[in-house]
Order: sequence, then C-alpha cells, then structure tokens
Amino acid sequence: MSAPAPAAPAAPAHAAAPFRHPLRVYWEDTDAGGVVFYANYLKFFERARTEWLRQRGVEQQALRASTGALFVVTDTRVSYRAPARLDDLLDVTVDLQRRGSASMQLAQQAWRGDTLVAEGEIRIGCVDDGTFRPRRIPIEVMERLT
Repeated sequence: MSAPAPAAPAAPAHAAAPFRHPLRVYWEDTDAGGVVFYANYLKFFERARTEWLRQRGVEQQALRASTGALFVVTDTRVSYRAPARLDDLLDVTVDLQRRGSASMQLAQQAWRGDTLVAEGEIRIGCVDDGTFRPRRIPIEVMERLT
C-alpha cells in the first residue's frame, strides 16, 4: 500500500471573509521600533469599512449630502495578536455581524499572510448630520448591506 497523499493546506481563516482590503504598512504607521503603532489599527479598520461601503455603492459624502445621515463609531474593542512591521502587506477584513435600524456591529481583522495580527469589534451608529442624534439608517443603504 502507498502512503496517503498529504492534505492540502487549509485556507487562511480570512479567505472566507466577505470583504478584504489590502494595505501596506508605511513609516507613518509605525513607532520608533518599526512596529505598527497600536492606534493605527483603528485607521486600518476605518479604511477597510469605507471601501466595504464603497463596494456596496455607498459613498459617505453623497449619503450625507442626499440624506443628512452620517456613520460614526460608537464603540470599539481591539485585540492585538502579533506585531505588524514596516512594509508588511496586510489584508483587513470586514464582516457584518448584526444590523439594527440605526446601528451595525462589524467584526474586523488584520492579517499578514496566515497570521492574525489584530482583530476587533466595531459598532457603527447612524446619526443626523445637523444634530448628531441617532437616526435610522436610510433604506437604500439597508438594502445594499444585505
């Protein structure tokens, strides 16, 4: 009998994420040691969320101009798993976990290849541009988030 064929490598966990945004780590993203400064992961997550919305046809400036609705971050939780460094290529994922009438909960991760470097839960609220009071997410946006 011959030995069984080796198993194919498992796909990285982020391969199944509904949205991935690639980005490169630049000098401006790092501390004096060349490691990504912890707060910059929030910037990376923000960029990915903006591109995720854009891919779904939601331009935030146009949304504000046409409906007076703005998205704001209301809560964050970030866990740091491994350091990312200067020149690393990261994939930042966005996964819609829960959608309410005026807010949504997103899971986000930053990956360097098969290594998870940071992950977070981000809650986004929809507010009125003039008053900053909570308001319903416009129906046209809700339809694009399904």
